[in-house]
Amino acid sequence: MSPLISPLHDRHEAAGAKFADFGGWSMPIEYAGGGVLAEHTAVREGVGLFDVSHLGTATVRGPGAAEYVNACLTNDLARIGPGQAQYTLCCVPDGEPGAGGVVDDLIVYLHGPDDVLLVPNAANAAAVLARLTAGAPAGVSVTDRHTEVAVLALQGPRSAEVLAAVGLPGELDYMAFAETPGSAGDEVTVCRTGYTGEHGYELLVAADRAGRLWDALLAAGGPEQIRPCGLGARDTLRTEMGYPLHGHELSLDITPNQARSGWAVGWQKSGFWGREALVAEKVAGPARQLWGLQAPGRGIPRPGMSVLAADGAVVGEVTSGTFSPTLRTGIALALLDTAAGLGEGAEVAVDVRGRPQPVVVRRPPFVPSHTKDPLPPATR
Repeated sequence: MSPLISPLHDRHEAAGAKFADFGGWSMPIEYAGGGVLAEHTAVREGVGLFDVSHLGTATVRGPGAAEYVNACLTNDLARIGPGQAQYTLCCVPDGEPGAGGVVDDLIVYLHGPDDVLLVPNAANAAAVLARLTAGAPAGVSVTDRHTEVAVLALQGPRSAEVLAAVGLPGELDYMAFAETPGSAGDEVTVCRTGYTGEHGYELLVAADRAGRLWDALLAAGGPEQIRPCGLGARDTLRTEMGYPLHGHELSLDITPNQARSGWAVGWQKSGFWGREALVAEKVAGPARQLWGLQAPGRGIPRPGMSVLAADGAVVGEVTSGTFSPTLRTGIALALLDTAAGLGEGAEVAVDVRGRPQPVVVRRPPFVPSHTKDPLPPATR
């Protein structure tokens, strides 16, 4: 089966993008004229624009739609109100094999008690929607909209200035969203969130109007030296933050407790998929837990590499690893056995083709996060 393509595919081709399959989509990994390093730096120091239209989009609508979603997903929608978004997890229900494992992590946009928008990951969207559809009460509909909606991510300390230049609102609280017409008259949903650790926004727009918005943002961002950015930079940025990627730090075999994502679980709720299994694991303590690793010398830890204690015993496995453009060294995320008693500053090694490479255990983020920083004075 041929991979799906973004509504912005022609723009990426014109910009000299290199493509790769990601979750069944052909998506830009990097662009000509700089590559991952330049794109990463643009986001940390200025502003970058990503096409993340491979993300799924779906609506859940009908009487009690939000209440239904809240009874399924881990986080507590009662903590937020209309106009706010929330990070949450879809877990395997109790009574099924692998209960408590993560089907997907996603963002929920709460429009009201009867109207919810979901943004799951590309590869897992069908599984999430199938589960929600199967259990939906009478009158509640679950509708896949991924072919109708494009998603752009504008990230970096200068992102608010670019939004203002195209007539979109940047003065939003973290995880708040607004629906508004842009300068071209196209309705855009702007949410202050992202996956980079910088002040930023995700923009949802009709797929057939995405090109116009992409062009307008790049034109308006010229004075801010904006760069189009691919998924290569998105990965290095999120790894520096310690943000999980499904299939690496979260999976059907890796629970929220193990991935340090328990903050996205509404433990006081009466029920959600996988609650009993997750509560039991939390009480007992997970057998493994997510940590960061930083290489003091050369070499880059890679996914699948074993983590070794001083005596050579295997005490964990690398889930993500990359070169950090900010720190100029190798960094990784790894699941470490809790019985090994490792913590911040512990010296371990990763097995690089039979040779141990020293690394130091760190608790991410590896670099400071600016997601919740106030807006720069010039944009207020």
